Amino acid sequence: MTEKKLQHFYIAEEQSVYLMSHKDATKLKQWVELCQQQLSLLGYKNISLLGKGAYGFVFNGENDKKDAFVFKFSRLNLPQKVQDRLADEAEIQAQLSHDRIPKVIEYYKIKKQSIVHMTRAPGIDLEKLSHQKGPLSPKLVVSIAIQLAEILLYLRNAQAHHMGKPYVHGDIKPSNVVYDETTGKVYLVDWGSSVIAQRDEKGENTSNNVMDLMSSDLQHTNARLGDVYFIGPEQISGGLSSPRFDEQGLAATLYALASGQSCRYGSNVITPTSLGLPKMLAKVIEGMLTDNESTRRQAGNYFFRHLNVLKKLVITEPLSPLLPDMLIPVWTKPSREEIDTVVYGSRKSFLRESSDKDSLNDIDDVQLEKYYKNYLMGMGDIEKAFIAAVGRLGNFPVVGGLAIRWEKDGVYIDSNLTMFEPKLQASFQSAVNNMVHLAQGIFRIGMFKSCLFNARNTLHIEREDESKPFVATKNQIINFDVSDVPELDDDTRLHSYFEDGKDPDEYLYLPDEIMTVLAKLNLIHHTGCIIFEVLPKHLKIHSYLMLLNHDMKAEFTQCFAEILTLLPTIKGYGISGFMKLPYKDTRFFEHITSLPDKFYPKNPKLV
Repeated sequence: MTEKKLQHFYIAEEQSVYLMSHKDATKLKQWVELCQQQLSLLGYKNISLLGKGAYGFVFNGENDKKDAFVFKFSRLNLPQKVQDRLADEAEIQAQLSHDRIPKVIEYYKIKKQSIVHMTRAPGIDLEKLSHQKGPLSPKLVVSIAIQLAEILLYLRNAQAHHMGKPYVHGDIKPSNVVYDETTGKVYLVDWGSSVIAQRDEKGENTSNNVMDLMSSDLQHTNARLGDVYFIGPEQISGGLSSPRFDEQGLAATLYALASGQSCRYGSNVITPTSLGLPKMLAKVIEGMLTDNESTRRQAGNYFFRHLNVLKKLVITEPLSPLLPDMLIPVWTKPSREEIDTVVYGSRKSFLRESSDKDSLNDIDDVQLEKYYKNYLMGMGDIEKAFIAAVGRLGNFPVVGGLAIRWEKDGVYIDSNLTMFEPKLQASFQSAVNNMVHLAQGIFRIGMFKSCLFNARNTLHIEREDESKPFVATKNQIINFDVSDVPELDDDTRLHSYFEDGKDPDEYLYLPDEIMTVLAKLNLIHHTGCIIFEVLPKHLKIHSYLMLLNHDMKAEFTQCFAEILTLLPTIKGYGISGFMKLPYKDTRFFEHITSLPDKFYPKNPKLV
């Protein structure tokens, strides 16, 4: 099992601290504390970690006057040339003067640590807002569209900048747009992928004198990659940087916010024209996300030329958000513990069209280390969107499992999902429905399975070197829950761990002794999953398990104790997972090409 395969295990943006080895988790915690101490020594108060990305960590802080600031630290484990990008980011951002772009106050370099100090955009980032609310209202989407367009018009106006050239943000996505709910204003943040444009929106060279033209390199792009879930085809394929890149980010962001998704790739199935947006905006987004480059440009031109029309639209907020119909069952209940959800997906390989199509392996960019995004590049757009939709479920406090089977006549879905935050019910149901619709749009034969577990319950067993066995400590146990109400066994409805054979995407073959115990477990009525992940010096046992037959509690406990005693028999590296759903309740869905059109009504009072 190679390290390259292992990186595709989690469907997650960022590895949970609860999945790290004790050494790595301690190192991260100490580094965060050190950053906070340094900021405290500089006199800042109310310091907290705001977020982390591929390149660095961001902290909040206030001065004595209660002015809010952001401090961006580069990741120290990155190559120096990548860490130096923070200086480039600070330099470009400092050249911009717009009230919706945070102002750079200073760039520091303390020993090897680079830090950018800037003002803080007030509010919540739109990825978080989308997570809380699900699809945003048409009125809010239109407002965001207008405000982002005005920022982009400023960036592409060469006369507005002392360099006399347009600028490209390069990474417009919901998490890089901050929304202030008190004022309704939006701000564009995180300028880590920003560059000075090599071409303007008309495709013309931005060099503005002979010397500039002679020194400019028009054979190679200066563009950063940005987030591959939101950037457009030209930026992905390494085209010369242009304001058109940001048009693509804008269109993808508006589409994601209006549909409650986390990427642009589902637009052929969950179409922009099916989201209840005003027809003009829906058609523009549809054009900007199309495969045809000429149509994308025409739609972008139309959008900016008709901003005044968009501003004159009268749109009302719905009196109360409608709870979407549940396409598959979802249980919601209050949580008794904190949940850090991780999504494990197996049987992904059949979704790939090739192993190297659209491969980004040759592009030297740390963004590609975001676990599974590079893996997705061999998939078609709908398949990418489907995997992203499954990944979005991991943003919620949820446990359970999914088994999705594609046949010629349609899609068969078995599921068991429990979400532990009632306030997020509407958003979660929308995310689940999006996943179902995208599954309906995939036309191939195969199976996909996914387990959702709480990383806080992951069991960690470490060893000093690979020659020694993994040995659990005496106090380690594999925990499980017991259902509130006992359920009697019904052999006709039980799901089995082993009912569909070995998974080609799971690379660890467990010893026969452990498989024998798992077979015993399989005969006890329960639901959940158990996943073994073996790294050279680190074994993780991820699990979410609920016993349904209360009479078998002693036997159930004994099986897990036996598994722990047998850990020294495990050889090799990789992942092997087993999922059990409580009973057969398969839902069938016909294939679809796309959802029907649905526009914001011309007269909402008549609806």
